Amino acid sequence: MASPAFVSVSLLLLVAAGQLSFAVHPLLVFLIDGFRYDYMDDLNSLPGFKELVSRGVKVDYMTPDFPSLSYPNYYSLMTGRHCDVHQMTGNYMWEESSGKEFLIGTNADSRLPLWWNGSEPLWVTLQKLGKKVFMYYWPGCEVEILGVRPTFCEEYSYNPSIANLTDSIERSLDMLRSGDATMAAIYYEKIDVEGHHFGPDSPQIKTAVQQLDTAMQMLNDKIKEKNMLNQVNVVLFSDHGMTKIEWMDKVIELDKYINMSDIIKMMDRGPVVSLWVKGAKFQQVHAALSKVPNMHAYARVEIPERFHYKRGKFVAPLTLVAEPGWFIAQNKAHLPYWKNDSSGQPSAWQNGWHGYDNDFRDMGGFFLAAGPDFKQNFRAAPIQAVDVYNVLCRTLEVEPLPNNGSWSRVQNLLNSSGSLHLPTTQWICAMIFLGALLALRQ
Repeated sequence: MASPAFVSVSLLLLVAAGQLSFAVHPLLVFLIDGFRYDYMDDLNSLPGFKELVSRGVKVDYMTPDFPSLSYPNYYSLMTGRHCDVHQMTGNYMWEESSGKEFLIGTNADSRLPLWWNGSEPLWVTLQKLGKKVFMYYWPGCEVEILGVRPTFCEEYSYNPSIANLTDSIERSLDMLRSGDATMAAIYYEKIDVEGHHFGPDSPQIKTAVQQLDTAMQMLNDKIKEKNMLNQVNVVLFSDHGMTKIEWMDKVIELDKYINMSDIIKMMDRGPVVSLWVKGAKFQQVHAALSKVPNMHAYARVEIPERFHYKRGKFVAPLTLVAEPGWFIAQNKAHLPYWKNDSSGQPSAWQNGWHGYDNDFRDMGGFFLAAGPDFKQNFRAAPIQAVDVYNVLCRTLEVEPLPNNGSWSRVQNLLNSSGSLHLPTTQWICAMIFLGALLALRQ
């Protein structure tokens, strides 16, 4: 039988152990819209990113979910689930039974739970666990998802400025440093906007990336100034890449092939278009569009399994997918950005686009992370958007919900210990009590 002293010390050890807390490092997340994987290839001209890479991990590229559009990938990144699971299958969606429309988050109906409740994003999980999340301009943070909102949400507004970004960085670091937030998440849209307007290889993109790098320099300086270098994990990623398009030569005008009066509903334009067709006309329309060059016309059952798309709740009976560089529209007259230049000749305001087959390399995004839980100066193999969720959960010591990500693709990004992050003093106390316990047993 154990002695009274042994029992007393055992109880004391259990009490002490109960007070040992996991020192989870707070997390700062950046979603940089439209930042293609190769935009930071010349790190010597980007000192802010270069410093983050030198003290962190960078993957070669990150494959987005199909379609390689914004809202589907916003949710894939934060749920770890493919689009046909989380149900956010496009920037523009239609629920046929109710007639409700999701229009890239700009209309009141886009905030309805029916679009968002297909899966639980990480910020909702954290709030349910009693942890606080602060979000800045992040699309969807203003929505009540599964009955939950983040602690703080600076609502999305089109193309937040660099001043908005740097202000958000400082506010986020203060919240994380004080313990008022476990995670802060910042969205930045400028790279995507310039990529659409001027193309991915334009001087304007280079300028926008340089401006973003200046904000990253500020981030690095503030982390050091606030003594957070070994305290905060920083993760940056994009939702997709960007490719050049040539509007003058590569517009697929649907009304040249079908009678548009046979279409009940057409959602979106560009690389992926959704069509609801009058029942008696479906076979005729499908057959006609299947012959159109530089485009695939998929009945729902024909959509490739690798897209992880066809089982989505809001997927149309007929999905059109353009070959890279091509653009689908009813006709050129229905393109709001088609205009005449000063010479009177038609010209395109948009010179870049995304949404194509997610295996097309130009659709690839980036992933970069630095902080105490990540390896340093480490270059990693490509990952997928659905893998990011598991990385975020691991750094926060949160049990991930069932997801489609692969832990084997990302486990090498983190320090091998994946350890219990106990402060040194608590480890010492634990060892002292353990030593006392062992001595009493002898």
